[in-house]
Amino acid sequence: MLVGYELLGHAFAEIALVKDGEIKINLSCRGFPAGTRHIPSPENIEFSKRHPWEEGWGMQVFYMPRGKVALGVVILLFLFTGFFTLLGEYMPAVWPVFSSQERLVPIYAVATDEKKVSISFDAAWGAEYTPQLLEILDRYKVKTTFFLVKFWVEKYPNVTKQIVAAGHELGNHSATHPHMNALSEEEIYQELEDTNNLLERLTGQKPKLFRPPFGEYNNTLIRVVEELGMKTIQWSVDSLDWRDLSAREITTLVLEQIEPGAIVLFHNNAQHTPAALGPILEQLQADGYEIVPISQLILWDNYYISPHTGIQHPKSPAGGNK
Repeated sequence: MLVGYELLGHAFAEIALVKDGEIKINLSCRGFPAGTRHIPSPENIEFSKRHPWEEGWGMQVFYMPRGKVALGVVILLFLFTGFFTLLGEYMPAVWPVFSSQERLVPIYAVATDEKKVSISFDAAWGAEYTPQLLEILDRYKVKTTFFLVKFWVEKYPNVTKQIVAAGHELGNHSATHPHMNALSEEEIYQELEDTNNLLERLTGQKPKLFRPPFGEYNNTLIRVVEELGMKTIQWSVDSLDWRDLSAREITTLVLEQIEPGAIVLFHNNAQHTPAALGPILEQLQADGYEIVPISQLILWDNYYISPHTGIQHPKSPAGGNK
């Protein structure tokens, strides 16, 4: 991260270099719609339809060329603060209520001195490259986490069984790949439980982890996930393999961002991911990293999550946060 700061206790902005020549800007606030935008120029900034005002936080992620970042940041922050100005004008009585609520966030990474990382794959469309990925993972004796959507499992039950037979962990990636922020609490339960039940029935493995589609989340979602005994997982290293980068670009991007406790995001059906995976695993192992499923990387009790970074930390022996 290059810089991060908080606005009025209700919002947080983060600016980070994610790839040579490109800047990622995360904007988070209570009730803000989540999503991802890839912006060729600041003039093309466009917000998605706002969901109803909610108790939870949402995040917008913007990508733009580094050369235009100064102008882009100014425009984004102008729009962002303007959003709060309108709320302050039309909803002044609501601010005290929302300001007292805790911001819940998923786990993006784990604070650890051990050279451990996790690699994950999201599967929603296609399975063409999955057998090849499994072969590469087996060659390097690496176990990972696959986040599966229910309709993908229904279409590829045999591939799902192959993933489990190879010793990998299954995560829940929803039933229908919806925008979770737009769902009611009951609908969120349905998405999670339908997928969990199918996976357990088909493979005998019940997911303990959930990754929200599009990376969207709010307090309601995270609370429901916790009530089901699961953890909400994001990622700290985005391979951007879905953007059809070359294998070399994916490899460089991932290795440049790796650090202890990182969670890497791949997609099972990205064209160049198999060619990048072997070199990445080889280099990580040469650098002394142990690659483990996400459930073996994260802490399951006595922890707290930084609301600004999503990094999971162990609590101090006295019981407080470090």
